[in-house]
Amino acid sequence: MRSPQEFIVKPVKSRYNNTKKIGDKELILNSEIYTHQFVNREAEVLQTPIINDSDIKKGDIVIVHHNVFRRWHNQYGVEKNSASYYKEDMYFVRLDQIFLMKRNNKWNSIKGFCFVKPIKSNDIFSVEKERPLVGIMKFVDKDLSNINVGDLVGFSPNSEYEFVIDGERLYRVTTNSITIKYEYQGDEEEYNPSWA
Repeated sequence: MRSPQEFIVKPVKSRYNNTKKIGDKELILNSEIYTHQFVNREAEVLQTPIINDSDIKKGDIVIVHHNVFRRWHNQYGVEKNSASYYKEDMYFVRLDQIFLMKRNNKWNSIKGFCFVKPIKSNDIFSVEKERPLVGIMKFVDKDLSNINVGDLVGFSPNSEYEFVIDGERLYRVTTNSITIKYEYQGDEEEYNPSWA
């Protein structure tokens, strides 16, 4: 079956990423279904839509919106699947809910989105661990012709959304929110907290 405009995906491993292996034991980090930080965002594409304006193909791994696999409770307290649920671990996903694609073990940004790595704050008077609105470009939208991977960039306030990709904490930033390309000063250092 193919949908006219939606991809059909399944979660990689499970719907939630709420466990961490420590030695030979597994620690449960969260047992609540509504906490979006622990919802799995990696999905495998099972079927592409009939109208497909993207490079995404069947078998690709994609990073999707946190509400795709998330469960919730309705006003009566009954646990429900998300609106994306189709059947038996299969979900419908629109293109605007996909932010990153992996093919041949290489991540590629989707049109309209970039991923930026935060950098450590070097302001001795600030309690913030990272510099606000500045980061190192990790995955760049092809539409940004003057920005490359590794460039130091600035972005608009409230345009960043946190993701953990391959153990690295990154911000998803819409392409039109990338505002400036900075020159390196030599004191920039990537910031990846230990929990990521």
